[in-house]
Amino acid sequence: MNTSSLLAAGVAGVLALGTAQAATPEITYHYAQVDNVRVFYREAGDPKAPTIVLLHGLPTSSFMYRELIPMLADRYHVIAPDMPGFGFTEAPPRGAYAYTFAQLAQTMDRFTEVLGLKRYALQVFDYGAPVGWRLAVAHPERVTALISQNGNAYEEGLSPGWAPVKRYWNAPTPANRDALRVMLTAQDIKSQYTHGVADPLRIAPETYTLDHERVSRPGNDEIQLDLLLDYQNNVKLYPTFQQYFRTHQPPLLAVWGRNDPYFLPAGAQAWTRDLPKAEIHFYDTGHFALETHVREIGPVIHRFLDTHVARDK
Repeated sequence: MNTSSLLAAGVAGVLALGTAQAATPEITYHYAQVDNVRVFYREAGDPKAPTIVLLHGLPTSSFMYRELIPMLADRYHVIAPDMPGFGFTEAPPRGAYAYTFAQLAQTMDRFTEVLGLKRYALQVFDYGAPVGWRLAVAHPERVTALISQNGNAYEEGLSPGWAPVKRYWNAPTPANRDALRVMLTAQDIKSQYTHGVADPLRIAPETYTLDHERVSRPGNDEIQLDLLLDYQNNVKLYPTFQQYFRTHQPPLLAVWGRNDPYFLPAGAQAWTRDLPKAEIHFYDTGHFALETHVREIGPVIHRFLDTHVARDK
């Protein structure tokens, strides 16, 4: 190859690299003052495009969506907040903020209003599910579609792993509360990521390390135990959530790690009772399915949004 050909090839390579980099949507990082809480959130995509709000679960944060966000932001406006008590959002003292799922939902509702989000799809995971279902019940006209990644709404989805938590619900004694502190240890948090995963080497260590650092902040253990106690009110609201599904028939996609130790595949399959057109996909992985299968799950979510919300604005 002569010098001219080498030069041309080099220029073409640089241009191709620049095009690839330009095609990857940039994530930016922000705070919004929502009443008495300073909420951290990640944002990507054109604000004029249809919006999707991503809600995380326990013990994680919006960091869990770091790879999914750019996969969706080529065509959608993506917003991923940290809920109070998680990630980089403020954790007000327990006396200044009620750590219940009703309060988390109220804060997230106000968050969408502060950002001026009038209509949005919701993606939920774990704790994000009962928060998202409350938003949908309160504002069915705002929610364009629902995506659940191991976010439950049916009792048959609760695994036997909930037994210690249910014991705490039935008898909220100091001993039963203390028995749940193991869920907040570094070892247990890591196991939440690795359980049911064929190859744990695919799990990035910064995931469980960051989660443990955040929940280990002074006083945060008590916040998390308050939320575990209040989770019983989510289960009590399952009939209300299911009535919303039946009445409003929102488009729903479930992308589920079938080896989840907390939320069973039966919880995803149950949607077909109330939403006959629900789209259900299972993956051979655990609770944090996006950590191992984001390349498979991301395109499925994108196609679902393209079908149901691409023309929403």
